[in-house]
Amino acid sequence: MLYILTAILLWSSLGIIIRLSGMPVHLLIFVSCIISSLLIGILFFKSSLRKEIPKAKHLLYFIIIGPIALLNSFTFFYAYQNTSIANAVLTHYTAPVVVAFLAPIFLKEKLTIKILAAIAISTAGLWIMLDVSMSQFISLLFAGDKNTYGIIAGLISGLAYGILIIVFRFFAQNFNPIIITFCQNIVIALILLPFIEIPPNFTSAIWAFAIMGVIHSTVAPILYFRGMREVTANKSAILGYLEPVCAIILGILLLNEAVTFKVVMGGLMILFSGYLTAVKS
Repeated sequence: MLYILTAILLWSSLGIIIRLSGMPVHLLIFVSCIISSLLIGILFFKSSLRKEIPKAKHLLYFIIIGPIALLNSFTFFYAYQNTSIANAVLTHYTAPVVVAFLAPIFLKEKLTIKILAAIAISTAGLWIMLDVSMSQFISLLFAGDKNTYGIIAGLISGLAYGILIIVFRFFAQNFNPIIITFCQNIVIALILLPFIEIPPNFTSAIWAFAIMGVIHSTVAPILYFRGMREVTANKSAILGYLEPVCAIILGILLLNEAVTFKVVMGGLMILFSGYLTAVKS
């Protein structure tokens, strides 16, 4: 449990780094994955780790997980850049509801009335956060409202993250967390490579690339995957509630972001719905 808590605390600072870097989302992801891959690659000089490299027939699993992880990261980073940190992390944490739906299929867990109630609560919380009617919401989409796009991106990242929790729970039982992290980063970097252009102000954000590459793309994932060996998917979702709390506090302290009453109320409803799906009766 301590491994997952540490990883979540590290990830909670991600929004601040992304916002201050001023770099395109795909470039942030690409460079951080390259840095992480180089760091982890050094560890493969150890013969004991090389022996744990999965066989060729298992590599397909890692190829599949790469695009899902990229979708999660890209939409989450996009949400950080286009809406408030509070909106980004709170919509991202619809993930436990996704886990609740997928767990009966992949982990043989039951879908209960409590879970259905949680979905209703999270949906209501989301609309409170949005503070618009359905017609207004559609109008904002067509108008290209950045905040609305950011919230939608947060929801998509929550969906992708929920899928990843299920997948990582399986992977963590069968593969070394260092190898999982390395393979995931390599696949993501290869997918993004054709779209990469180095901007003129690249050097001004080297500090951000370094922090994200070492902390957010290497240390935190390894700790998280290590923790998933001992913690169930639903419990890991509960522990994840620490991230939005810390991220919102950092946003207030370092970026002077204002958090409205409706964001607080809607966010609490989303977190409570996730809590309902994750705790046992």
